Amino acid sequence: MKSNIIVQPVAFVRNNRKSPTDDYWGDVLSRIELTDDLPTESLDGIDQFSHLEIVFFMDQSTNTITGSEHPRENPNWPKTGIFAQRKKDRPNHIGLTIVKLIGVENRAIVVSGLDAIDNTPVLDIKPVFREYLPDEEVKQPAWSHDLMKDYWKKKS
Repeated sequence: MKSNIIVQPVAFVRNNRKSPTDDYWGDVLSRIELTDDLPTESLDGIDQFSHLEIVFFMDQSTNTITGSEHPRENPNWPKTGIFAQRKKDRPNHIGLTIVKLIGVENRAIVVSGLDAIDNTPVLDIKPVFREYLPDEEVKQPAWSHDLMKDYWKKKS
């Protein structure tokens, strides 16, 4: 059974990244501004956390992949299903990233480590609790390390 789910943005990303490119996110600072319908108090206490999870909608993604393909279309990496990748061209175009909280500015938060472009709608903001993180080794295939080698590097 398939049903529609309606969600509204809680905030929007403001940063200097204008296009959805894959690498060099390391020097991007983002300001996440609450929508007008949410009270400022929704951010009360968030400054007590070092990291947040940002759930966002990749609204500028133009393709949808439901099967498998090579990550970043690189034939040197194995063909894998969309749910074995973190590609933007997903069935629901939902992104999730753990970010570092830099500060709170009235109705906005400033973060580093967010790989969402300017004007991206934010669906949710959650504090990171260590207890929700894996308490065991995280396993991933070797190709994924190669794919990510420049992802969080600074562009300069």
